[in-house]
Amino acid sequence: MDSIVIKDLVKRYGNRTVLDNLNLNIKEGEFYCLMGPNGSGKTTLSSIIASIRTQNSGTLEIYGKKPSMAKKILGYLPQENFSDSYLSGRENLVYFARMMGYKKSDALATVNDIMGKIGLSEDASKRVSRYSGGMRKRLELATILFPGIKVLILDEPTTGLDPSARRNFFGLIDSIKDSTTTILLISHIGSDAEQASRVGLMDKGRIIAEGTPEELKKNTNLKNIINVDVSIKNDNIKEILRVFNKGEALQETEKGFKIYTDQTAEVIPEIVRSIEKRGYKVAEIGSVAPSLEDVFFKLTGKSVREEKI
Repeated sequence: MDSIVIKDLVKRYGNRTVLDNLNLNIKEGEFYCLMGPNGSGKTTLSSIIASIRTQNSGTLEIYGKKPSMAKKILGYLPQENFSDSYLSGRENLVYFARMMGYKKSDALATVNDIMGKIGLSEDASKRVSRYSGGMRKRLELATILFPGIKVLILDEPTTGLDPSARRNFFGLIDSIKDSTTTILLISHIGSDAEQASRVGLMDKGRIIAEGTPEELKKNTNLKNIINVDVSIKNDNIKEILRVFNKGEALQETEKGFKIYTDQTAEVIPEIVRSIEKRGYKVAEIGSVAPSLEDVFFKLTGKSVREEKI
């Protein structure tokens, strides 16, 4: 059974087309990730699914209903923090439960149960202003875990979290996954998308590729990758490395560049010699397995993390 069905969806802001005849089917119980850079349209799409915005044309159904008629089974976690810093964690969730129509006694019982599931029972009475970023994200995730929610929409939930908090967050997601709860993750981070059972790569308002993380890597025929960190990044370094990249676009990283090759052992020492021969130094060099971010770069020629709105 499909929980989300989207056909020929179009969304425009003035003359700018944000969603361009987009089509997508997500099955019940599936953990699906939409991965793309800022400005690709993924957050706009998630807000339409959550019934916060409406499309210009096309159809979007959640279990056969328009989003506005399916609000009771939808849970939406936006990018921005929305919990009240001056209230305790428990008070935030009780307030939310009361807005959902829970009686006061039922609200408190349900909230205490949920706070136990997300590991915040001992901190339930603390003001949210005293929570870490990871704790606050878990608290806000709890607002979409109330009974009856069948579709969870998570918009860039790990942005700003350290690696430990990110692992804890996905540990919590693993604990709530089941055969009937659909999870839609919106992300521009490849390691986050790797957690999903199926991934749709999104660019310029369309899904350009779709499959499991393993299928996407295999279908793109990615080679091994060499990360080259250099002391100085300039055009001379780029000129040297383009020779080794053999026609592939040269991807820049924070500290250097990526080289795509199927001859890692032979190429690494040659790269070091060529760079040092020109009077530069290699700070660090090593090979890594391809990631979903590399898949996106292979398909589009641009980094999923660098494009701006």
